[in-house]
Amino acid sequence: MTRFFFNNCLYSSISFISGRPGDTRDGCFTVILWCNHTLIINALIIMNNHYDIIIIGTGSGGSTMAYALAKTGKRILILERGGFIPKEKQNWDPHEVVTVGRYRPNENWYDAADKPFKPFIHYNVGGNSKMYGAALFRFREKDFMEQEHYGGVSPAWPIQYDTFEPYYTQAEHLYHVHGRHGIDPTEPAASAAYPYAPLPYEPLILDLEIKMKKIGLHPFPLPMGVQLPQDYSETEAPVMLENFDGFPDLTDSKADAQTIALRPALAKGNTTLLTHAYVEKLETDASGRKITKVIAIIKNERISFSAGIVVVACGAVNSAALFLRSANDKHPDGLANSSNQVGRNLMLHHNGCLVAFTKKKNDCVFQKSLGLADFYFGADDSKLPLGEIQLMGRNDADTINWLAEKIAPGKTYAELKEMTIDFWLTSEDLPSPENRVTLRKDGSIKVNYARTNYAAYEKLKEKLKHVFVQLGELDADYRHVQWNGYDLDITGMSHQNGTLRFGNDPSSSVLDVNCKAHDLDNLYVADASFFPSCGAFNPALTIAANALRISGHIIHQLSVAKDFKYEEPVML
Repeated sequence: MTRFFFNNCLYSSISFISGRPGDTRDGCFTVILWCNHTLIINALIIMNNHYDIIIIGTGSGGSTMAYALAKTGKRILILERGGFIPKEKQNWDPHEVVTVGRYRPNENWYDAADKPFKPFIHYNVGGNSKMYGAALFRFREKDFMEQEHYGGVSPAWPIQYDTFEPYYTQAEHLYHVHGRHGIDPTEPAASAAYPYAPLPYEPLILDLEIKMKKIGLHPFPLPMGVQLPQDYSETEAPVMLENFDGFPDLTDSKADAQTIALRPALAKGNTTLLTHAYVEKLETDASGRKITKVIAIIKNERISFSAGIVVVACGAVNSAALFLRSANDKHPDGLANSSNQVGRNLMLHHNGCLVAFTKKKNDCVFQKSLGLADFYFGADDSKLPLGEIQLMGRNDADTINWLAEKIAPGKTYAELKEMTIDFWLTSEDLPSPENRVTLRKDGSIKVNYARTNYAAYEKLKEKLKHVFVQLGELDADYRHVQWNGYDLDITGMSHQNGTLRFGNDPSSSVLDVNCKAHDLDNLYVADASFFPSCGAFNPALTIAANALRISGHIIHQLSVAKDFKYEEPVML
């Protein structure tokens, strides 16, 4: 019995009869088809699991690649290990989403001591972008250069900011970014304005902005990816954002990879999406230079697909794990691993939350709208970079009640919300070859990770606390602030990057500057694994911009094909 796909359905075939005399098309035969014990068809079937392009993963990288490449008219298959997040009332239930982890996989990874942990990741259409906060930053020019940090040196990228700039602009327009250039002094030059004005500040945030400016700081509106009916129409009901940062969005207002990039790609008609398709391994030809088979497990069956070009976008940890699972005689240490760099240099960012318990009433509904990068490259008391600070979505009841146990015991969540301001802090994590992804004997994922450059993160916390000391000199409601918070540990995988770094030297990098594997001719990577360093800003816009960049390279490579027609993407 043979299993295969026909019209996007898995079939069991029995009673092979024969191929047509003289027909040499691959997989052309007469067969009786059964599905769930029901006779479907008895006819000539042309099995064709070959595509022009296969994309593995539907996060910011994979979906943006699909968006750009669908315009070529080429036959594209997208394989996603998860399904669609259902639109249900629990989407906005903080207890279900945050505490229970309703949309996170029940999967164990293992740390350096082989202790299991559950990573904060999501396997679903749209990837982690379905849950992200949609703060879409450009990396700064110096982020692409070698920089000294408290924990060591951040390496230079093989290409610089000016190469990325036009793709940042394209990605900002594609992802409906709301913001304003020219306020944050660390911000690099941009060739175009943001497509939409910043989200309006609520009263408390406006008060913070005014007072921060008075003490010499440069707060700026966060560049937020949202598509709101009030942006383009006065005759549509406005969408009021609330449970957004860390939640799926029932209204599709969040500019995530699925709604912005994948949906229009699928509408083109030449692109097929298969969900619940776990890619087990990639197989090469005898030379080891070309991927010839993509082996996926779908409905407990192993199905083989092939394509002229294969793009891996599974997330930095899972992309590295896929390369390692795909070891063969020509790639004994893992696919494309002649450099011994596959899985190494994992970076996560140093991320965490600080909550200020103040006397200032906070009635914000959507708090995630203001950022502060004055300490990004250093401070009066620090010659080395510290990181960036931004307001985040309001913490859920379970978290705030826990943080307030000793500070304000007995108060209700409603009372605590009015006295708290939630900040998110990010400092740069540095690459280390010892921070790496490997596979255990049973094939499960092992993550060896130790913090680097953590001193910068601790200093950044102190800078925020000092900011409130200064604010307290202007406003008594900001005096005597009490603080509590939490830092993400190895489970906090939302900013994972660096495991398949790109570079010019095949002996020290996995990918070339076009994110094609040095060791293979048709294998590309489109997630954050290519990062040689990670700056201290959210990585999503850089992932999307890079996907547009390498899509352009692939389109150029395809353009020599006969009868090739390319439709220029329309930025809405």
